[in-house]
Amino acid sequence: MSQTTENTMKNITLDKVVLNMGLGKSGDVIEVAKRALEQISGKKPSARNAKETQRDWGVRKGEPIGVAVTVRGEDAKVLLKRLLEAKGNQVKGKSFDNFGNYSFGINEHIDIPDVKYEPSIGILGLGISITLTRPGYGIRTRSKHKASVGKAHVISSQEAKDYLVKEFGVTVV
Repeated sequence: MSQTTENTMKNITLDKVVLNMGLGKSGDVIEVAKRALEQISGKKPSARNAKETQRDWGVRKGEPIGVAVTVRGEDAKVLLKRLLEAKGNQVKGKSFDNFGNYSFGINEHIDIPDVKYEPSIGILGLGISITLTRPGYGIRTRSKHKASVGKAHVISSQEAKDYLVKEFGVTVV
């Protein structure tokens, strides 16, 4: 009589969903992109500033050139279902890294369910990054005694794919 117990420290959960619009210029387009991301996520987005000056593109260091919003918890699961639906519930296998992260893009934000076209916003593309986590991953970000996550505890790309297939019913191509 063998009894198997599942290790609760191996449970994978959705940590966060980050929506990002890199615009490459500042001005009114930043406010338009903020309205678009707020329409998609229901959260208040923030501007992202240029890290360095690019003279060829006319971008100065510290100038806002993008907009991003981070969604966590139950809201992130609901949002991710809508975002995956916009991609036809298919994910590319090569878009996973070796640490439990998955990224993809959407060319037209109006493809997302429940997002209506607004002439004042137009059509914008966005990048989506999904971070998966396990219990114990807090050691990477805590203020005292930071440490790295052990090799056996890191989420592999196959485990991340299996999680998305099981939780969100997607197909990996």
